[in-house]
Amino acid sequence: MINTFDAIMEEMPLVAILRGVTPDTVLPIADALVEAGFRMIEVPLNSPDPLTSIERLAAWCPDGVMVGAGTVLTAAQVRQVADVGGTLAISPDTDAEVVAASADAGLIPLPGFLTPSEAFTALRNGARGLKLFPASRMGSGYLRDIRAVLPKGTVVMPVGGINLSVMADWRAAGAGGFGFGSNLYVPGRSPAEIGAIARDLVEEWRRLPAGEQSL
Repeated sequence: MINTFDAIMEEMPLVAILRGVTPDTVLPIADALVEAGFRMIEVPLNSPDPLTSIERLAAWCPDGVMVGAGTVLTAAQVRQVADVGGTLAISPDTDAEVVAASADAGLIPLPGFLTPSEAFTALRNGARGLKLFPASRMGSGYLRDIRAVLPKGTVVMPVGGINLSVMADWRAAGAGGFGFGSNLYVPGRSPAEIGAIARDLVEEWRRLPAGEQSL
């Protein structure tokens, strides 16, 4: 699983956040995302029947695609995600118990953080990457500042208000990937429309050079 995650982070470190998706609609959406080039799909646990959606995605998606849960807040939820075949545990906050439980269960922990203290707590407990949230409220300059104290190679993925128009600024500041929520998916948006947005995001990522501080 770690090798798959590392390969995804090298190739296409973009996460599709499907907040509000339902089990009956998730598979065509996943097909559109995968066809566009996405390799990570997140179903937040405050979506309708999220574990069923994750279970269906885990059985459906091809090798090289990782699926899992967002808004993971407890160790019990980590176990539930693992039980249905999820491989990602993404949180809005830094909870040492949740991060450690995710790593112990064989999932890839991607906890949310805002401060240096939270970032180092997450890394010490097994985080494989860090979700800077809410990113848009801080601005790309904040990432540039905070990367100066993080260990070299730490993956930081801005989430929250990220769209096509701001990717270049964040990438130049050292973003190692992105999570896209309502700018990519909202309930009722068709798979075709989601796929078109996803393709633009993938093309933009491929176009952008790596920021100096992300090397």
